Amino acid sequence: MGKDVIVACDFSSKQAVMEFLDKFTEEKPYVKIGMELFYAEGPSIVREIKARGHKIFLDLKLCDIPNTVKKAMSVLSSLDVDMTNLHASGTIEMMQAALEGLTRPDGTRPLLIAVTQLTSTSEERMREQLLIDRPLDEVVMHYAENARKAGLDGVVCSPLESGKVHGRCSDGFLTVTPGVRFADGDVGDQVRVTTPAKAKELGSDYIVVGRPITAADDPVAAYRRCVSEFVG
Repeated sequence: MGKDVIVACDFSSKQAVMEFLDKFTEEKPYVKIGMELFYAEGPSIVREIKARGHKIFLDLKLCDIPNTVKKAMSVLSSLDVDMTNLHASGTIEMMQAALEGLTRPDGTRPLLIAVTQLTSTSEERMREQLLIDRPLDEVVMHYAENARKAGLDGVVCSPLESGKVHGRCSDGFLTVTPGVRFADGDVGDQVRVTTPAKAKELGSDYIVVGRPITAADDPVAAYRRCVSEFVG
């Protein structure tokens, strides 16, 4: 599976996201639809963007009891997205249930990946606020291994952790990495960040890029720069 840049379309309305996507007259970027847009517009926005020819990563980060997540994933499987996710902290049993729910009667399903630790989380915050005393790197690797044991396709992690995840779980186990900024850009509220070129070097399979593209003066140029640096 080749590398790709996923554009985080964190807009609050259909009008805003369509105006953004209309700027792309040649490319059809892989699009991430997150909580903000999905909660504002509902499942119809997924269908409309898919109908325009975009691949879709539906980023809702499910985390609940296994049966609830299984039923939710069964509903989401009908939206024909290409990738979706959940929190690895929900346990192996929850991840296995999610996989069951996501798999359609014909055996097909979107890619399913697990969030290890958010890229806004630092080791200090994890220790002081979440009462997790193990080192951040160790926690991420353990969560990744749990996701692999559950049968998932990969994890969301920092680009800084991609190589270690592949080393622990296999090269075919996908790493989807937010926390990517251009070298001359603002890091915003992210803590564990790197550049598209460095993410490529570190082994990320997909990078998720939001504001450096969506808030750029020329989003298409910013997207092309990102693709150039990451895919080559």
